[in-house]
Amino acid sequence: MPPTDTVLAVRCHGPGDVRAERVPTRPAGPGEVAIAPLAVGVCGTDSHIVGGSFPAALPVVLGHEVCGRVIEVGPGVDRLAPGDLVTVEPHDYCTTCVYCRLGQEHLCDTKRGYGVRLDGGMTGRMVLPARIAYRLPPGTPPWIGALTEPLACCVHGMDQLDPRSGLPVLIYGAGPAGAMMVALARSRGLAPIVVLDPRADRRELALRMGADVALDPGDPESAAAARARTDGFGFPYVVDAVGSARILESAVELASRGGRVLVFGVARPEDEARIRPNEIFARELTIVGAVINPYTHHRAVGLLPTLGLDRLRPAFFGVDEVTRALRAQSGGEADKVFVAPYGEEAARSAEDSPRAER
Repeated sequence: MPPTDTVLAVRCHGPGDVRAERVPTRPAGPGEVAIAPLAVGVCGTDSHIVGGSFPAALPVVLGHEVCGRVIEVGPGVDRLAPGDLVTVEPHDYCTTCVYCRLGQEHLCDTKRGYGVRLDGGMTGRMVLPARIAYRLPPGTPPWIGALTEPLACCVHGMDQLDPRSGLPVLIYGAGPAGAMMVALARSRGLAPIVVLDPRADRRELALRMGADVALDPGDPESAAAARARTDGFGFPYVVDAVGSARILESAVELASRGGRVLVFGVARPEDEARIRPNEIFARELTIVGAVINPYTHHRAVGLLPTLGLDRLRPAFFGVDEVTRALRAQSGGEADKVFVAPYGEEAARSAEDSPRAER
């Protein structure tokens, strides 16, 4: 598939201004590959960029949850070949700041994300460093491969939570990330797994992914019902997979003595939580955060076939249907929404390859 001068892409120009338009492309350079993105997850970050509440280098091609097929390799690339199905670890680090030098690249002062500060994957052709393209297991459907990036973030979150098997966990939120947290908690042997989510469809998804019980936090008895699942002593592990000051306050209340609370969801920068320091001291609580996916992408690839992620119900939209895709994502029309630059069939089947760049 020869490179073309321009390809169709989803490009955000500013708040409320997102368009399907042709953008320039180029051949793969030294150490690079070009891929044809087959499935690109639509994330809350994408909606926040379009809404103007998440900083991005505009104009930018959206999409950081990317799975595609290699269509060209540049000089010096020997571990990937045309036809390989790959997932993308979508970050570029400076490599010279103190965090990078300490092996904490995810905390880099000047890191840039593809789809945020660098052009992302909602396009017919994406050129990227070969080192951030990870070959997927044979037979992986591209839409499952596109889940590698959010799964890698969840793996890092679980690393931060550091749970021991056989103990209860409470998870706030059963969106795509919360659902993957449920699957990881099940694979880690946590029990019972209790989920709180106000939407009935997401509570059903949580149960489908392995939760033992899913409760509506709007029910005034939900906190007591959740605590009852621990014989009243509270949860050793609590995950906020939503991002909310109110949820953090509730999480602290429902944590057991010695409990760990993971702040995983992205709250608004201006949100403030009221937490009594004496509670943290007297109950010896630990509150930890988790940002992106440091050195967990490789592990997430290995986990893909083991977690039953095909229990998620996907929806697919073309590059020229971005407005509908964003509306479907924010409105919860599917468990997970994808932009499929080469169509739904190519996004669903590992056997399909794009025939021409768009």
